[in-house]
Amino acid sequence: MILKRHLFQKAEELLQKYPMLVITGPRQSGKTTFARQLRPGYTYLNMEIGENREYAGKDPHGFLQTFRGGVILDEVQQVPDLFPYLQYYTDMRGEVGEYILSGSQHFLLLEKVTQSLAGRIAIFELQPFSLEELWESEWAPQRWEDILTKGFYPRLHSFNITPADFYPDYIQTYAERDVRQITNVVDLNQFRTFLSLCAGRIGQLLNLSSLGNDLGIDGKTVKSWLSILETSFIAYRLPPYFQNFDKRLVKTPKLYFYDTGLAAWMLGIRTPADLDLHFAKGALFENFVINELMKNRLNAHQRPNFYFWQDKNNNEIDLIIDEVTRQELIEIKAGKTISAEFFKHFSKYTPLVPIPALRFWVVYGGDQNQIRSDATVTTWNGLSKINFP
Repeated sequence: MILKRHLFQKAEELLQKYPMLVITGPRQSGKTTFARQLRPGYTYLNMEIGENREYAGKDPHGFLQTFRGGVILDEVQQVPDLFPYLQYYTDMRGEVGEYILSGSQHFLLLEKVTQSLAGRIAIFELQPFSLEELWESEWAPQRWEDILTKGFYPRLHSFNITPADFYPDYIQTYAERDVRQITNVVDLNQFRTFLSLCAGRIGQLLNLSSLGNDLGIDGKTVKSWLSILETSFIAYRLPPYFQNFDKRLVKTPKLYFYDTGLAAWMLGIRTPADLDLHFAKGALFENFVINELMKNRLNAHQRPNFYFWQDKNNNEIDLIIDEVTRQELIEIKAGKTISAEFFKHFSKYTPLVPIPALRFWVVYGGDQNQIRSDATVTTWNGLSKINFP
């Protein structure tokens, strides 16, 4: 079964308005399949293949005169010098939808896009399957514990691959190929340990010194390695929301993984039963919910203005979706029994921020929806409701 991605409609629309469209996202998120679904008649070229890369790098004029009028250039960041020529030829021809570009190294690709192609290209981020997409397939999950530990990479589902077969190869390929393409990491085993330590810090304030001390590396190396995780869509930082009038607020970001299946595997979680007793269960559930809300925004081609809030007394809101004049405030709890503890931090936040429209949500691991005076309680499979009309 080939699942039609929710990003398809918006990508189709903008491909008819811009000369180029770029698709970024993690490896194995389905970018190539998506691009070929979007335009099945286009010529497809993988720029990781040496002869394609050599042709484009050494003779960009000949390359773009030969391949024109409907071309998919996959992993195009492999030929960074091609971007100014793409600008020249698409400007000269004035055609819409001439090229679809894709790449799995976010910063490297977008750096070249913003330098050479600003205003000429529509940019999309394709994440692994979303929960909303899986509901429309034969792979719809019955329990959040199952899908959290399995993960959302398309190949896991479409080819029925077990996490035990998928993640070791994914991690090895990532470490030995992508990491070394981005930077010179000498000790890959140490980098894998770094990856595991980051997984163990999901949902926590990011302490670079602690990471460095645990690994015996300096702060500069920690920053560099963290940038690698972000560049290759492994992990991301969730920034804090704060106002200058209150200097007591925490201003350090939190760390999350783009896919909870990968994070769970790095933590030694092999089955949903392992998750039940694991110290990171709550953090992984929080990561899972934030990811799904982020995917819903990205699949609508909307920027996810996501933050968390925390003060020095450890009062916190797990997720704030900020729309300047309105906000969604979301508390995320893995517990399956609704408790008064779920709601207590809302009252700490609201007096501090003069925003007229606030909506309060509790997302939890149980199966009962409730509308209360202080918040709307929704289950893990009702996340599509958290969106302003």
